Amino acid sequence: MPLPSQLAPTAYGLISIFCWGVSDFLGGCASRRSNPFLITTLAHASGLVLMLAIALAMHAPFPSRSSGLWAIAAGSLGGLGLALFYKALSTGSMGLTAPVAAVLGAAIPTIFAMFVQGVPGPITLAGFLLAATGIWLISRQEGPQGPPEGLALALLAGCGFAGFFICISRTGSSSAIWSSAESRIASFVLVALIVVFAGGSKKLERLGAQWALLAGCLDATGTFFFIRADQTGRLDSAVVLTSLYPMITVLLARIVMKEHFTRWKAVGIAAALVAVPLIAAQ
Repeated sequence: MPLPSQLAPTAYGLISIFCWGVSDFLGGCASRRSNPFLITTLAHASGLVLMLAIALAMHAPFPSRSSGLWAIAAGSLGGLGLALFYKALSTGSMGLTAPVAAVLGAAIPTIFAMFVQGVPGPITLAGFLLAATGIWLISRQEGPQGPPEGLALALLAGCGFAGFFICISRTGSSSAIWSSAESRIASFVLVALIVVFAGGSKKLERLGAQWALLAGCLDATGTFFFIRADQTGRLDSAVVLTSLYPMITVLLARIVMKEHFTRWKAVGIAAALVAVPLIAAQ
């Protein structure tokens, strides 16, 4: 049964939030046990296989050359961004690096979308503000500390994510499954080349590999639902909404890894939850 047109972008975005949040948590855990770039390669490989299998099984229409090139560009930027992000997660706090990358990854394409599609209504803008506030509060450091470990990598990852959002939106109305698959081809090749030619340990534990494979499937699924959210709504709304995925990462880090959970994180998550219906009222 198809979703109502007004609810579709929000529903797709919420599914993407869950998939990306769990994927980043699993990827971060795996990266603490093995080479982050090798983990990313495995993740993109599993996501590619999953999306290709679904596309072929459903006989999805193959996208145009232009859409394919945009998907490849998106995959290249997103793949590099994810590799840097996993590295940041492996060296710093998951509760900090995830939101920092999300803020930057959301801000750039949101500004871009406002120039291209116009400024959304006041209620949606209020949702954007609440979402940004929520992500900032989730990422807020406590006490007089210096620059946190992994922050620079998280900032670079955020730029990669922003490029991914903008490029994948340019695929237009082409098959979301094929666009997700083509983006994974580019990201897999790019990160695999980094693993082959870069130095460092090629350590890979069995459990880390399993987490990476599952993370890749969830990440590719999240990308598919993000594309659907963009196709059925506005780019800025889709980006801001799906950028709330650190809520899931932070909650999992608190529950599983016992990371410190401050009252500011709780307030930030509450602000993010309030932002969802406001963004949905576009």
